[in-house]
Amino acid sequence: MYKRVVITGIGAITPTGNNVREFSSNLFAGKSGAAPITHFDTTKFKTKFACEVKGFDVTDYPDIFDRKEARKHDRYSLFAMVATEEAVMDSGLDFKSIDPVSAGVIWASGIGGIGTFFEEVKGYVLGDGTPRFSPFFVPKMISDIAAGHISIRHGLRGPNYATVSACASSNNAVIDAFNLIRMGKVNIMLTGGSEAAINEAGIGGFNASQALSTRNDSYLSASRPFDKTRDGFVMGEGAGGLVLEEYEHAKARGAKIYAEIIGGGMSGDAYHMTAPHPEGLGAIAVMEQAIRDAGLSPEKIDYINVHGTSTPLGDIAELNAVKKVFGEHAYSMSISSTKSMTGHLLGAAGAVETIACLLAMQKNAVPPTINFQEKDEQIDYSLNLTLNQAQEREIKVALNNVFGFGGHNASVLLKKM
Repeated sequence: MYKRVVITGIGAITPTGNNVREFSSNLFAGKSGAAPITHFDTTKFKTKFACEVKGFDVTDYPDIFDRKEARKHDRYSLFAMVATEEAVMDSGLDFKSIDPVSAGVIWASGIGGIGTFFEEVKGYVLGDGTPRFSPFFVPKMISDIAAGHISIRHGLRGPNYATVSACASSNNAVIDAFNLIRMGKVNIMLTGGSEAAINEAGIGGFNASQALSTRNDSYLSASRPFDKTRDGFVMGEGAGGLVLEEYEHAKARGAKIYAEIIGGGMSGDAYHMTAPHPEGLGAIAVMEQAIRDAGLSPEKIDYINVHGTSTPLGDIAELNAVKKVFGEHAYSMSISSTKSMTGHLLGAAGAVETIACLLAMQKNAVPPTINFQEKDEQIDYSLNLTLNQAQEREIKVALNNVFGFGGHNASVLLKKM
């Protein structure tokens, strides 16, 4: 028989707040995290804005790393350490009193250390041909290193690895951690995801694939899911960290519990490298699987934090899939895309948006889909898309969808306790 799994700690560093408290405040206030890019000179780039983490300074976290230690981390890994530290502190766990083999780490990143890779290769190409790579080049770059750093810091000897499935990466991490605990393999997992791809390679690459918005003159409202004039996603960066714990273990130590994870779904589109299946077959399958896994009827779900990236094809396909899965109940649910505020955090999106769902349950309010201006005749606005303003609502069950390049889909189902 499966064990129950609950969330006992959360941590976040996002374009709209460098901790959970700030993120929560700006999330329900409908604040955009978009701004002109500061990480590099965008003069010759089609897109000149993004949702950067603001005011991040490693010296603000002396308990985690000093400047010398911080140089061993890519930016994505620094974000991972900060978000996880907040989550652990929030959980009240003392790992010194816990069997280290009973706790592990699964951390996600869609791209990993792309900033480190770009800088190291650029240095070689612009040099005289002599290889002068940093000894930290490879360990800083690889997508699994954040999980390694987290386990080292907390002395955790249980399962330790990374998940990489593009924008679905951190939902896959959460689902894997959930499954390990409910099967009785471990009692505690630190999980989530981080991304830091706002650099020349990241922006240039996504521009080349025509995935990014180029609304440079109105960047604050460029991420506009479900709006007729949407023209692509806005790149974000940051991290979301969660502490997952076996219910009886959490109960025995009197832990604060945010919610129970009751189901997870994973599917593939098997259609196209970057475009969603036009009939939403993968999206339908992943939501249905999560619901079956939880043993719920679809009518029990109150809120969906949709993938909703603000791309012309993706928004339509996902909403059509929601209508197919939920039928008439689709018109009774609340739906919103918090990417309208945070931008798209790629591999970190699922973890950050799972935290958004937990905050929605806690506050009995649905975060808004901001920046909506003009109706698209291909979208059914009879659905409650929570346009432009947060709405009060009791949320007992929430679903979080994320979909990635390659047709990767992952959905996490949460229940208030």
